[in-house]
Amino acid sequence: MIINMNLGKNSYDIVVERGSLNKVNELLKLDRKVLVVTDSGVPAEYAQRVAAKCGDPVIATIPQGEESKCFDVYKDLLKKLLENSFTRSDCVVAVGGGVVGDLSGFVAASYMRGIDFYNIPTTVLSQIDSSIGGKVAIDFEGIKNIVGAFYQPKKVVIDPDVLSTLPERQISNGLAEAVKMSLTGDRELFEIFENRDIMENIDTIIVKSLNIKKNVVEQDEKENGLRKVLNFGHTIGHGIESEEQLHGLYHGECVALGMIPMCSDEVRARLIPVLKKAGLPTEASYDKDAVCAAMLHDKKFSGKKITVIRVNTPGEFVMDEITGEELAKIVKE
Repeated sequence: MIINMNLGKNSYDIVVERGSLNKVNELLKLDRKVLVVTDSGVPAEYAQRVAAKCGDPVIATIPQGEESKCFDVYKDLLKKLLENSFTRSDCVVAVGGGVVGDLSGFVAASYMRGIDFYNIPTTVLSQIDSSIGGKVAIDFEGIKNIVGAFYQPKKVVIDPDVLSTLPERQISNGLAEAVKMSLTGDRELFEIFENRDIMENIDTIIVKSLNIKKNVVEQDEKENGLRKVLNFGHTIGHGIESEEQLHGLYHGECVALGMIPMCSDEVRARLIPVLKKAGLPTEASYDKDAVCAAMLHDKKFSGKKITVIRVNTPGEFVMDEITGEELAKIVKE
């Protein structure tokens, strides 16, 4: 299946096809110098398969984990482009999850003021969410994605077959974003989570999630309005993630926790069983003051207020502008 992201001169195709990793040379323009970026947690064969289809490949394997989204690793990748004499006609290909995609995209966006970028996501989280939309970034001073850009890929290739090597917890981590999108934009998708076997319907979940995000991004590419709906659960979630980094909670797990306080009682009663079914946490102990302090650094704040997303009915959302103090009260309650 091909889903077209219609963004004018920044438009691109999203290919969702089992086995597509084995024919990336037919889908992407790889007859040039290609920096293939992956991480130590991704099976090495995936990057090697892509490199084998490239004209002049260079593989860069970064350490697994959020800690790699930093200036030091960013600098190392830029250095590798320079050392191998990459030009504006060459490209970067991300083969991995959200960390690899965010970092690689920012490298591509900034090297020589922008070279081609392709994304081949290999986790549930990146396949249904972070691989499309053009947000690329690194973390700084403990704040997620605070340094970055909007830079759309030239194409995204999604092969659901690669999910077979993922640990169950990583699958759950990604499903949180699909649950998020179902709550804000697709009641039928939420009911799939409620009533059907999740992995038997993973292809449908991926495609439905991509179409929700596609429709939002096409209307608001740079998050000036509607795109804020994609932040449902993220403001509190990022605060928890910042505080919990040393305690091992994944991004999707933090988003799951961040959604719960932003739902009506009726939705919450349906959401919690869905999160449990998907293998996601529904409660956690954390330093509420530290979470609140981290949230106040959220780049989505405008002045002293931030727009939060609430869900009172599955498939529908409302935007609510509140102060940092009001948001902190929600967290502490």
